[in-house]
Amino acid sequence: MKEQEIPTPYYIVYEDKLRRNLDLIDSVRRRADVEIIMAFKANALWRSFAPIREHGFKFTASSLNELRLGNKHLGVKAHSYCPAYTDATIDEFLAGSSHITFNSLSQFERFGRRALEAGVSPGLRVNPQCSVIETDIYNPALPGSRFGVTRDMIGARLPEGLEGLHFHALCESGPDDLAKVLEAFETQFGDLLPDLKWVNFGGGHLMTRADYSTDRLVEILQGFHTRHPHLKVILEPGSAFTWRTGDLVTSVVDIVENQGVKTAIIDASFACHMPDCLEMPYKPAITESIGVDPSLPTYRMGGNSCLSGDFVGDWSFSTPLRPGQRLRFEDMNHYTTVKTNMFNGIQHPSIVLCDTNGDCSIIRQFTFDDYESRMS
Repeated sequence: MKEQEIPTPYYIVYEDKLRRNLDLIDSVRRRADVEIIMAFKANALWRSFAPIREHGFKFTASSLNELRLGNKHLGVKAHSYCPAYTDATIDEFLAGSSHITFNSLSQFERFGRRALEAGVSPGLRVNPQCSVIETDIYNPALPGSRFGVTRDMIGARLPEGLEGLHFHALCESGPDDLAKVLEAFETQFGDLLPDLKWVNFGGGHLMTRADYSTDRLVEILQGFHTRHPHLKVILEPGSAFTWRTGDLVTSVVDIVENQGVKTAIIDASFACHMPDCLEMPYKPAITESIGVDPSLPTYRMGGNSCLSGDFVGDWSFSTPLRPGQRLRFEDMNHYTTVKTNMFNGIQHPSIVLCDTNGDCSIIRQFTFDDYESRMS
């Protein structure tokens, strides 16, 4: 099937672009002698996992559903982290994990011994109280954060049986951002590292972004190895795996104008299908747009839901938009499908996968049954 034959709206994933990212991540893994695992919180489209399995990438899970998905479709055990495990969840987490990170000392005291007895390597999330993230909703190092343990809470020695430390303080960040956080981490926790087996540097390493210096990242990781040669280093990027590997293709349904503002209403929704555009917030590129030029036809984009704030703007076009015209919202294969919702009963976009030959197939098409069964 050719892409132009597919009715909108639909998410589309390109296998060749995914393979390009995987090759780059694999090269960093080999050059820096680290383990890099995939975070399902950014993307969990398991029907696109074939090339991920080929590279042998493992995964991180923060829920039983993510754990089950990775165990089933990647065929490996998880590096698990959950803000709080319970008596009802811990045994399944341990059965499906090779490593498990606890968010608090009390959680480790409660379940750490059980992890060791199950042959699962236990770790503790720590808060280096240093972050380069500007948007508070994504910043785990804010004062009062519920994530991780600060050094003053640990004391002079680590709890007996603890094998790893885990910090996460980046979001779509560069290598020098990692260097800054790593310096804070080593300053605060460095004296504890000789007693450990591994350190997890968390996510947010956007190594597949065009301007990201993987040479600098490798240099930083090799430097850490030199200082702590006995430690296994783990990274778990989310966006990097599927950065610029897919889009959301929509159609203009109507053009409305109010007090001089023109809005193109599309057959998708920011609130339902591109939630980070409102949460972050950020403004995605539209392939057909030429940026913002008030001298040209300029529009807000409005979602087809009843939420007043379901819009983002502005974009300019060389010619006026018209109903039926297709618009491509670029880079919509990370933190999109995992966050979608069915507010207003808005139909979920189909999911399309294009192979390396350019042949496209609809791998999931949503119907009323999906809405009805979810709302039961």
